[in-house]
Amino acid sequence: MKIYIASDHAGFGIKAEVTGILREKECEVVDLGTKSDARVDYPDFAHILCEAVLKDSGSFGVLICGSGIGMSMCANRHEGIRAALCHDAYTAKMARAHNNANVLCFGERVVGLGVIKSMIEAWLSEPFEGGRHADRVKKIEI
Repeated sequence: MKIYIASDHAGFGIKAEVTGILREKECEVVDLGTKSDARVDYPDFAHILCEAVLKDSGSFGVLICGSGIGMSMCANRHEGIRAALCHDAYTAKMARAHNNANVLCFGERVVGLGVIKSMIEAWLSEPFEGGRHADRVKKIEI
């Protein structure tokens, strides 16, 4: 599974650890930046990641900022992106199972590394249920 990852300066502190967690799960990880904790604008990195996910069929993305809110709002402006702001394993699981989320968003200032690990495990292992949920997901794209 190919996962693109990006953060702004507020998510940079845990991005390397998140990359390691993803690689432990045998994911191919592509880091799209930022490369330091110097102040940057989160929309720039959300757009870069979403464009990469949309061009690479079957790939997924992880976006990290301080709260996860800005990244998720920006990502969801892209047609075909279903970014989910998650705070625990349950929300990550449901994001995949019911919403077919292809981008996981969270905030470094909101969740700790243990929670992040459980979210990633839930998000990666949960298949999209389809069925009635597929019809609802189709309605997202208007």
